[in-house]
Amino acid sequence: MALPPYVPRDLVAARLPLIFPPGTPNRSYCVRELAASTVFAALYIGAVEGSGLHLGPVHVYRMTDAQALMSAPEQRAAYAAGVLRRNAPVAGKRWYADNTREPIRDETLRDGLVAVGAMLRREDLPTTSGLPRYALKAAFARLFDPDIEGDALAASIADFQAAHLSKSALMRVSLMRSGAAGTASGVRVTFPSGETRQLAPGPSSVISQAVVEVFAARFLARPAVVWLSESGNKIVLRDDRIAQAIGLRIEADRNLPDLILADLGPAEPLIVFVEVVATDGAITPRRQEAILAMTDAAGFRRSQIAFLTAYQDRESAGFRKTAAQLAWRSFAWFVSEPDKIIVLYDGGLLPARLSDLLPDTGPRLGRE
Repeated sequence: MALPPYVPRDLVAARLPLIFPPGTPNRSYCVRELAASTVFAALYIGAVEGSGLHLGPVHVYRMTDAQALMSAPEQRAAYAAGVLRRNAPVAGKRWYADNTREPIRDETLRDGLVAVGAMLRREDLPTTSGLPRYALKAAFARLFDPDIEGDALAASIADFQAAHLSKSALMRVSLMRSGAAGTASGVRVTFPSGETRQLAPGPSSVISQAVVEVFAARFLARPAVVWLSESGNKIVLRDDRIAQAIGLRIEADRNLPDLILADLGPAEPLIVFVEVVATDGAITPRRQEAILAMTDAAGFRRSQIAFLTAYQDRESAGFRKTAAQLAWRSFAWFVSEPDKIIVLYDGGLLPARLSDLLPDTGPRLGRE
């Protein structure tokens, strides 16, 4: 079987972010340099579905700049076979050290390219076998044909995404694409009351819109928006009528978050303080304590107070940057996965045993 067209690693690196846009699960594993090196090596040796050839991490970490420039089919085939022999010479300086084997195998391949449907893994080999076991899916390999460009490339990428990415992955990608920053004129948000407001364009506004329109409807019985502000302390909405009805006195303060929601469904209202994070500014322990001091003074029980940090996606830079800062006894929610929520359990709000925290759904295991 003929080898795929030779392509430089730079072309692979440029196309991977187009194939796996923001919202793709474990995107960082699929678009970083190590991923480009892995896909390049697979194309270089012809490890493509149906070829009978397979890639191992050794093909990646023993590649060199000098070898990568050798584009003749016989040179590529010689590398594919020769590199499997222990201490076989390869011209030039290696791209990676031997200990890169684990990140290539576990992150780039298993949790990255295989998980999103771009590569196949042989399952007929023992786990202890050192034989190569990975191959690019044919449809994925075709996306790196240098003769396909422009609209034709965009159409091919869209076809691959529709056919090979999971439904949940496609939903995340679609949400991320449609709501990356709103329109040039801004982001229009519709409140539970039916009232609308125009927010400034930008990712923070997109997240705020989703909190009001999606999160509140999904997780609150009778939602209301008490407070909404934008960067620069610009107050977009301040509903003093609702605030007074539930006994909350709101004064512009540096500790106030971006959003305050209220659930008017319970006999005693639940007040939800929400921080929107595009790049920074999560609900930290310091901010949580400052807000609790305010609500304690107003006479609210702490069981009536909840804290939420809202992000665009689990792969977003904002979440990666602030995840370690999140306060216990708070929640995290993602626009791209609207039906799910992370609970940062502090031992006081929920049952103490792990089994009590699991949903009682689906068939039971073991004897009836």
